[in-house]
Amino acid sequence: MKNVLVTGADGFIGSHLSELLVQQGYRVKALCLYNSLGSWGWLDQSPFSSQMEIVSGDIRDPAFCRKLVQDVDTVFHLAALIAIPYSYSAPDSYVQTNVQGTLNMVNAALEKGVSKFVHTSTSEVYGTAQYVPINEKHPLQPQSPYSASKIGADAIAMSYFLSFQFPLTIARPFNTFGPRQSARAVIPTVISQLAMGKGEIAIGDTRPTRDFNYVTETCRGLIAVAQSPNTLGQTINIGSGTEISIKDTIGLIARLMKKEVILKEESSRLRPENSEVFRLLCDNTKLKELTNFRPETSLEKGLQETIAWFQKSENLSRYKVDRYNV
Repeated sequence: MKNVLVTGADGFIGSHLSELLVQQGYRVKALCLYNSLGSWGWLDQSPFSSQMEIVSGDIRDPAFCRKLVQDVDTVFHLAALIAIPYSYSAPDSYVQTNVQGTLNMVNAALEKGVSKFVHTSTSEVYGTAQYVPINEKHPLQPQSPYSASKIGADAIAMSYFLSFQFPLTIARPFNTFGPRQSARAVIPTVISQLAMGKGEIAIGDTRPTRDFNYVTETCRGLIAVAQSPNTLGQTINIGSGTEISIKDTIGLIARLMKKEVILKEESSRLRPENSEVFRLLCDNTKLKELTNFRPETSLEKGLQETIAWFQKSENLSRYKVDRYNV
């Protein structure tokens, strides 16, 4: 695992993962989505970007994917469309990127002899918990076009392990938060609105519970499953094993920021009734058994780090706080 590729390196988790890999001494090739502006997303601000080989391209192109994985030992495949609200409007885009894009990547990695392929899934594939904690045998429920596309991507990847002995591990993170996260997610939307001095916070449904994980913990988990010789052909949850409601999370953020909060539910931030995932709680037993990973950052500590990042004017100014971008 000397030469690693991170797809989706311009995004929230991908940029943090790329930086952590550089810090741990790996040679990192970072894929950013091609655009005419030449933007590398969050890597534009990274102090580690000069230590990476940054490539612009698109996983929807199979010829590009074959060139991309040349001379790569390990692939961390994170590139995906992830915004659940947008998947209601543009489901075809999610199939093209998440399913077809994953097929292109596993085909290319198989052809070029990659030694380990970590495919990043999501806890959204489980839907509302039928039992807790949720282990990897929990039924999959496509409660949004996004989750359906990720179920499809997971299935494509696993079929290559079963059919071609492809060196696959499926990592399934639960809800990740931290600096750089899109404001469509609940934690950054609350923090950014409070940081801008708003007393009334626009919000969606506050009843669901989530297993929140600070972004560094998710990245450590991804690296742990890649490093372990015991994870080939496995699907492995990455989570804390604790849950908290959205309402209580907002209360904790308000306390840490020493703010009074009035909540205003907005219909645009609500999922369709049967699409909302009301409960997620991770069973991380398998992760602990197969790797040396142990959670280190508490929810409160992670929130403190996230709040401190958002309170810097140069970071907060990048967010359109008055607009709900999906």
